[in-house]
Amino acid sequence: MSALAVYAGLGWRRWSAYRTAAAAGAFTNTVFGLIKAAITMGAIGAAGGMLAGYDALTGATYAWLAQALIGPVNVFTWSELAERIRSGDIAIDLARPIDPQAGYLAADLGRAAFQLVPRAAPPLMVGALVTGLALPGQVLPYLLGLVSVTLAVVVSFACRWLVNLAAFWLLDLRGVMTLYLVASNLLCGLVVPVHWFPPWLAAVAAWTPFPAMLQHPIDIIMGRAAGPDALVLLGEQVAWALGLLVVGRAVFELGARRVVVQGG
Repeated sequence: MSALAVYAGLGWRRWSAYRTAAAAGAFTNTVFGLIKAAITMGAIGAAGGMLAGYDALTGATYAWLAQALIGPVNVFTWSELAERIRSGDIAIDLARPIDPQAGYLAADLGRAAFQLVPRAAPPLMVGALVTGLALPGQVLPYLLGLVSVTLAVVVSFACRWLVNLAAFWLLDLRGVMTLYLVASNLLCGLVVPVHWFPPWLAAVAAWTPFPAMLQHPIDIIMGRAAGPDALVLLGEQVAWALGLLVVGRAVFELGARRVVVQGG
């Protein structure tokens, strides 16, 4: 556990060194938050003022929370592991006295912990000033939301880990990563809430881990899922996190057998 804590600390230190990049990311997220909030409120207004349980204020709040969480959760792509597999540097990871998957996960949690404030706070502050935010007045949704966001980071990492492992068998991952990016961004609720999906697409999303990366934590933070409903969503996140990590470990062990280190 001490080694994993060190990895988490290194993840924090690594990303905290790029403060200008964090500020630029927060600015970008805020600008897109303004655009998404306006589009979301316009769509709700065109639907008569209410759409799938969202009014204009809650719709705008959803848009701002989505923009605030995409940095810490990282719903986009990540290729560091794939690059190490292609270069052969993965052999160094295998020689270290720590499980590679656990080490990378700990570092990713450290990254997310750092980005939670500089990447999430600015969009929410601007949202509070521009459109207002419909957030609960109780403490419990935020405590459960913090747990949910942590689980969302784990689910996101487990998905990105599996995508990167394709490098053991494929020379070019651009197609795989593009497909993952499109599917994850659509089905996690980044574009629009999953609750707005037509029934067939909502059913597809329910069979994927992607809603656990964004839709679930937002529902819990906003108080749309409270009490037993919040516990159900947390249970789904735990199940996806554990299941994907187990599959990721099995695939990694299978791929590691293919590693060939030249020169002895």
